[in-house]
Amino acid sequence: MAIGLVGKKVGMTQIFDEGGRAWPVTVVEAGPCPVVQKKTREKDGYEALQLGFEALKEARSKKLSRPLRGHFDKVKVPCTRHLQEIRTDRGENYSVGQTLTVEVFQEGDAVEVTGISKGKGFQGGVKRWGYKGGPQTHGSMFHRAPGSIGASSFPSRVFKGHHMPGHMGAERVTVKGLKVLKIFPKHNLLLVTGAVPGANGGIMIIRKSG
Repeated sequence: MAIGLVGKKVGMTQIFDEGGRAWPVTVVEAGPCPVVQKKTREKDGYEALQLGFEALKEARSKKLSRPLRGHFDKVKVPCTRHLQEIRTDRGENYSVGQTLTVEVFQEGDAVEVTGISKGKGFQGGVKRWGYKGGPQTHGSMFHRAPGSIGASSFPSRVFKGHHMPGHMGAERVTVKGLKVLKIFPKHNLLLVTGAVPGANGGIMIIRKSG
């Protein structure tokens, strides 16, 4: 599995290529991410890098629990607001205390982005699952209701997993097939084609595909 970075969604915009074609892009603030811990197959059963994101000011870092502060102090890394693990089989190429930046990517790289999708609250079946609904005519009295959810005599129960109204969104989602169009190392910014999951300000993981 390829290495990646922890980042934050800034917003969306568009850029134009040399041929004048407009590309919709998402602006992602990615890194810098210090390597706080390495997980190894021998010790932990899997290989991963634990990355930090968004360094805390001294006053804020003092409010962390002592075990968590010690976790950062042990490797002489500044305390960060976020900690995320990224699975990788290339952990030997990185060392604890090393800082990863957007320069781990190159323009044109294929990437996949994992984040928490926007929460929609409690929604009915029409919006959540695409129910057709009933007639919209006056007097129908059946417009957006769920309708029948199973037979009465047999099996006399509702099958597990039946699509019903309920909480929608706020789920971990991975969008694949994206591409890095532009990199701004000075500002730690990536411009990624298309949309990525989550609202502006949401935390996400950007990984190289493959």
